[in-house]
Amino acid sequence: MLEDSTMRLRALGLMLTLALGILVAPLSTEAQPASKLPRIGVIVTSGVPPSCSIRPFLDALQALGYVEGQTINIAWRCAEGRDDRARALAVALVQLGVDLIVTTSRGPTEAAKAATSTIPIVFTAGGDPVAAPALVASLAHPGGNVTGVSNLTDHAFFAKPLDLIREAVPGVTRMALLSSPPNPYRAIVDQPVEDAARAGGIELQRVEVEGPDDFEAAFAAMARQGVGALMVSFSVFTVHYAQIADLAVKYRLPAIAGGRAFAEQGGLMAYGASQAERWRRVASFVERILKGAKPADLPVERPTKFELVINLKTAKALGITVPPSLLVLADEVIQ
Repeated sequence: MLEDSTMRLRALGLMLTLALGILVAPLSTEAQPASKLPRIGVIVTSGVPPSCSIRPFLDALQALGYVEGQTINIAWRCAEGRDDRARALAVALVQLGVDLIVTTSRGPTEAAKAATSTIPIVFTAGGDPVAAPALVASLAHPGGNVTGVSNLTDHAFFAKPLDLIREAVPGVTRMALLSSPPNPYRAIVDQPVEDAARAGGIELQRVEVEGPDDFEAAFAAMARQGVGALMVSFSVFTVHYAQIADLAVKYRLPAIAGGRAFAEQGGLMAYGASQAERWRRVASFVERILKGAKPADLPVERPTKFELVINLKTAKALGITVPPSLLVLADEVIQ
């Protein structure tokens, strides 16, 4: 009897062990791939943690089968508009061992490039990537660990906002160009505006600002000098768009800038490369690199699709009636 009981207990123990193995095995199978998911780091120029994730980028990744937390891990890092912070974030991402770094402007891209020569870097925007200090050897053959989507395009693109703001404010003869201190990118983006203003008989006043502490005084000066409309240079960081838009309304200056965020945050108009399209192309770079492509072999791309966004609430606040001909051209009208 004792032997039979012992045998039954052993058999029961074996059955329990097998049952537990069946229950635990799926958990182990599911947990293991999580540690093997590709991990990318994203250094966002603007934003304050934890609000710097980029919805168009996540949507573009998802369209390619990459879902955050399920098939890919993303370490979001917010530079808060500071290059010194971007440098620290880049070093931290390298130490974290990410498989790839995505950057959203020139400063973070330079920081990432300085932090690693082996981890692939995909940038978006950032002016001329070949200009010193060069991010790539050439657009067609990047030649290192960096590639991406530049916002550099032709002469006519940078001059287009001047035509748009003139159409919104007929009869304007004096305009201002809000610009940053001299840098290689500014020479590329501001010269077409100055040429177009001269050709169109517009008196264009360049207003330089070092940073956000200078904005209020700059707007007050423009108002005193009778400036009729404002262009925000492509060389001015988008992180300051909300503040610039608020001041433009306060000083009753119709204004246009390069990123759609300007109109979304209260500016009159925005004209620039399509954000959704840009992030689709960045996501495509990410996919190809994660599948084994080398940044050195992936040519830098330029924008091909552009968008105009008009904020009618701001137009009403400024006492402006936007011409129907301009509304027809808009890709989006904010009511």
